[in-house]
Amino acid sequence: MQVDLVTEDRPIDIVAEGFDAGVRPGDTVPADMIAVHLERIQASAVVGSPAYFKGRAAPKTPQDLLRHNCIRARMPSGGMYRWEFEQDGRVITLDVPGQLTLDDASLMLEAALAGTGLAYLADWWIDKSVRQGKLRRVLDGFIPSSAGLCLYYPSRRYNPPDCAP
Repeated sequence: MQVDLVTEDRPIDIVAEGFDAGVRPGDTVPADMIAVHLERIQASAVVGSPAYFKGRAAPKTPQDLLRHNCIRARMPSGGMYRWEFEQDGRVITLDVPGQLTLDDASLMLEAALAGTGLAYLADWWIDKSVRQGKLRRVLDGFIPSSAGLCLYYPSRRYNPPDCAP
């Protein structure tokens, strides 16, 4: 067996581009694909370092972020990611302010650890740093969960002849 792993931070058509399988959030897997959940729910958090919070009050509501320096995320499409929250039973998206915009979660994590600003990242990026006290979670009561990651592949591509639908 050979493994050729390609990391793309954009949705791609795995069949058209010649891939056997892909990984993406479950709610974005094309309907004609078979999806295997790697995680059922993906949780995220807004985090900042102790250095960032020194002399600053932690945000108590999503709107408080408008008075903070946030590490903004650029999407593969080029657009800015609007931070997602739930408040009083409704979904809120905020185009947060910030001096730094990045397109890579590992760089966002490093910037948050360095005290540059607040970051909105998936739990699996930040869990270790939170446990070690290097990052502090805020606004947990406002963060919605989202569809977890799925491994997905074409429904008919590699079926043996005797298993064809």
